[in-house]
Amino acid sequence: MCPRCGHEVLAKLADSPVPGVWEVHQCQLCLYTWRSTEPARRTERARYPEEFRMTQAEIDHAPEVPAVPPLRAGR
Repeated sequence: MCPRCGHEVLAKLADSPVPGVWEVHQCQLCLYTWRSTEPARRTERARYPEEFRMTQAEIDHAPEVPAVPPLRAGR
């Protein structure tokens, strides 16, 4: 379950180079992403701070996140 919005559909994005050390997960609704080794306040819904939780309505009305612009030449 997503710590931020409570959605139950998650994707595993990555595994640690050393098998079994950590995984990276992402909520498929709000796109919150976390590593399995982060503290409970970042990985468990019951311990995630209330002020940072999102509802379906907040997600539906969230502004679009702008794309990262390309790097400038010479960098």
